[in-house]
Amino acid sequence: MNRRRPAFDVPTAMLLIAATLAPAAEARTDITFEPASIIGWERHSFSGETDYTLSQRSAHRGVRAECEEGTASGLIYREGIDLTRTPIIEWRWRIVEPIASGAPRNKNGDDYAARLYAVDESPILRWRTRAMNYVSTTRTAKGDHWPNAYADQAMMVAVDGADSDSGWQIHRRNLREDFARFHDRDITEIDTLAIMTDCDDTGDRAEAIYGTIRLMGE
Repeated sequence: MNRRRPAFDVPTAMLLIAATLAPAAEARTDITFEPASIIGWERHSFSGETDYTLSQRSAHRGVRAECEEGTASGLIYREGIDLTRTPIIEWRWRIVEPIASGAPRNKNGDDYAARLYAVDESPILRWRTRAMNYVSTTRTAKGDHWPNAYADQAMMVAVDGADSDSGWQIHRRNLREDFARFHDRDITEIDTLAIMTDCDDTGDRAEAIYGTIRLMGE
């Protein structure tokens, strides 16, 4: 009697079984904040209220920030972000009107048309809090860095400088590497993410548009 030939041989069957038992590929863990969600972040005022609005014009889509009359306030996201999974932060912004006066290293010049904060916060031991503060400025060179004039636990990094192009800028930083480099701290999570446009120290007018912010793996 002729026996029916199996539909696949043993090695093929073993491969199929192995594929069935193999763990599924790990899902992507990227975090994306579109302007429509950023505009809903918690508002925090240091001096008056910077005007944040959602701009839907195709060429300028984003969160528009307009600062005048000495205001300084930001939009804050207060949920932990796991940097072991998403250490890279990428964002885009466009400076419409930069801060023109004041030295950024001094208190009377600590204003920026656009800032992005990442904070490793210690609510009980405040002196343990550390922050990376990425700023756009025309008053220093791109790549310059210095301790914040008011709180040296925050490191300022000029991602745009006097030599930067105008128009939309896309920036990408490794947060874990930056905290290690500038604060000598190996952190696995940040507690706060924020944007801010401020003009309280110089009295200048400033305007910027914030686009999408993403956190992703390496």
